[in-house]
Amino acid sequence: MSPNRRAAESGVSLRTLGIIAAVCAVIATVLIVTRGGDEDASAAPSPAGVAAQGGYGQNAGAGYGHSSGVGHATGAEEAGSADDAGSVPAGPQPVTEVDKTFLVKVRQAGLWEIPAGRLAQTNASSEAVKRAGLHLLDGHSKLDQLVREDAKILGVPLPEEATAEQQDWVRQLENARGAEFDRLFANVLRSSHGKIFATIAEVRAATQNDLIRRHARQANQTVLDHMEVLEDTGLVDGATLAEVEKSVAPRQ
Repeated sequence: MSPNRRAAESGVSLRTLGIIAAVCAVIATVLIVTRGGDEDASAAPSPAGVAAQGGYGQNAGAGYGHSSGVGHATGAEEAGSADDAGSVPAGPQPVTEVDKTFLVKVRQAGLWEIPAGRLAQTNASSEAVKRAGLHLLDGHSKLDQLVREDAKILGVPLPEEATAEQQDWVRQLENARGAEFDRLFANVLRSSHGKIFATIAEVRAATQNDLIRRHARQANQTVLDHMEVLEDTGLVDGATLAEVEKSVAPRQ
């Protein structure tokens, strides 16, 4: 074969290979672009897909979403959480004379009921009375700390001693022992708690101060617990409950 013919055939082969390579490159580019577009399309969810992933369903616009499986706090629950956190509202709020009297009464209750709870551990013969005394110690210690904190924030002066009547009750408990102590403890303290329980309800219903609301809520829970453990002693007389009823009855 002549050199010219070989060169011609070689040139044809190179052109053919170049064309084939160019066609393959075009096909590969088309495939890459097409595949990339498909992946982008599959990665972007439809509006319905977004709602499903968010766990809210079709009614997400309503703000609750029935399929989320997560409870939404009501306004009351949110307020309760703010209370438990001890949050202080921004800006001044009114503090009425009723609010101030309430804080004073809570403080005075702790000043005599904490000593009464201690006396129950040494002077009582009933285990139920001793248990009630422990509840008084725990509950009023916490309330006393809270009332001093709130009174400082609100600028309310607090007493440093219980009332004369409350001090007299403590003296009676100091001089009593055994069954006598048990009955005196159960009735005097159940009477006192029943009366303050009604006062707490009135304060909570009318106060415009968020700190007082929080305080009344805590006091309500504490006093209710104390009434129940005192009643569990089985020593509370009907006459005691009748006296409380007469004291808290609405005035005509």
